[in-house]
Amino acid sequence: MPTVLLATFSLCPDGEPGGDLLGPLAARGVDARWARWDDPDVDWAAADLVAVRSTWDYHRRLPAFLAWAHAVERHTALLNGADVFAWNADKSYLVELAGLVPTVPSHPVDDATLVAGLRDGLAAYGAVVVKSRTGASGVGVVVAEGPQDARLAGLTAGPWLVQPLVGSVRTRGESSVFVLGGRAVSQVDKRPGGPGGPGGPGCTEFRVHEQYGGSTRVVPLEPEAERAALAAMAAAAELLGRPLDYGRVDLMELDGRLVVGEVELIEPGLYLDVVPGNAAPFAELVRRRTAG
Repeated sequence: MPTVLLATFSLCPDGEPGGDLLGPLAARGVDARWARWDDPDVDWAAADLVAVRSTWDYHRRLPAFLAWAHAVERHTALLNGADVFAWNADKSYLVELAGLVPTVPSHPVDDATLVAGLRDGLAAYGAVVVKSRTGASGVGVVVAEGPQDARLAGLTAGPWLVQPLVGSVRTRGESSVFVLGGRAVSQVDKRPGGPGGPGGPGCTEFRVHEQYGGSTRVVPLEPEAERAALAAMAAAAELLGRPLDYGRVDLMELDGRLVVGEVELIEPGLYLDVVPGNAAPFAELVRRRTAG
């Protein structure tokens, strides 16, 4: 029976809440358990495979996390892999993806270029979103409608991306497609909360995360979203020069078409509380990888 370690972090010692991965893995003959990625007592080399799942502190500890991933990969198989994680941890990958698939326009800036980048973005789009290039869960993401906008005081540490404020997020929301083992398996639609929300007239919130009042629901996999997600995964694989084991592609509507907002290749939640069926294709992916 192959042994698999599912990497998590200290605040989620039992992995992603709201669902079960161990049962579907056991049903496929895989002996799996959760392990904290920074636990010095874990023998990662003893596992046949390591799968990063809920390491949701990686963005705060990126150098240590990437060093851990490279160390693991020297001794055993690691889904997606350390080089993929390093590429995906900096959201400026969207600039590279834009040469291959439609994406939200993204302009990298740092402390030296922030003011000029804001000025250019505001001139082009009227209102912009500024987010950390290494971040998660919408923390520190702000909207600005001018270079002196008081909301910019909420920025977390840079460098950042400057992007247009995509108006459809406040009405239609975002869609996320889960791609596991090269196949699009499910879709959820996420809508923002806040005044007039979720997604209603007068909604001012643009973040779809639940901690900001957003909501998530499973929907049938839409052909357009499936095509966009598979194209984004294929583009990322082309840029990285290797096949990808899993990913979640976030999509939004801009100028009448779906564009890529993010491609999550490190530790995307499977939304098991909303889509418990995602556990089976993930477990099947792991079974195939451990079968050699």
